[in-house]
Amino acid sequence: MRDLVEKLARRISAAKRLTILTGAGVSAASGVPTFRGPGGLWRQYRAEDLATPQAFRRDPNLAWEWYAWRRGRIAECRPNAAHEVIARWSEHPRCQVITQNVDDLHLRAGTQHLIRLHGSIWEQRCTAGCADGRTPWRDERQPLPEVPPRCPHCGGLARPNIVWFGESLSNGDIGAALEATACDLFLTVGTSAVVYPAAGLVHEARGRGAFTAEINLEATAASGAVDLAIHRGAEVVLPLLDASIR
Repeated sequence: MRDLVEKLARRISAAKRLTILTGAGVSAASGVPTFRGPGGLWRQYRAEDLATPQAFRRDPNLAWEWYAWRRGRIAECRPNAAHEVIARWSEHPRCQVITQNVDDLHLRAGTQHLIRLHGSIWEQRCTAGCADGRTPWRDERQPLPEVPPRCPHCGGLARPNIVWFGESLSNGDIGAALEATACDLFLTVGTSAVVYPAAGLVHEARGRGAFTAEINLEATAASGAVDLAIHRGAEVVLPLLDASIR
């Protein structure tokens, strides 16, 4: 692995523009439960059965009970070494970070100019259509005083400000992410490479001439398409890269 780390470190050092896409694997070492793999079930439910507009309309109490549980788990987590390295790199104007994660551990680590494709579990918005409630508000109270929570403007039902399965990402976030694929090096970290449109960004970057690399605990659908793949935990590889670059 050392040779691969050194090769990637040289590429990162030489890149005039670096783009990093992160997924659940970055936060796994912090203890954030993932949708897939061991521990992916909550009670007898799969995340894919709860994180949908249909599930929320059918039983908002159940959906919010799950999100309240997730918020409680995430509140106990702290940014790990991978978050900290990415935050340091993001201080440079040549670096852009895109994340699929909703835990906001990147923000807690100090990551700058972050594109959050799937929203934040700590934000809510109104489902009743009131004008003030269209703008998401942040609520980090733990535990929530009321489940399900209500819109502070009109009293209507609130929902997590998260892009659910079957919903479209915001045009602004997609546009910013696509713009970031015009880079010298595109690095995917801890992402399963199965959720689109985020999974297509690495291919877009490669099509635009970027060197592409993957850091993930296991091989993914993108492993055969990138120029370099390191299959170890991000919390191990990123500090090694950071030390080599320094």
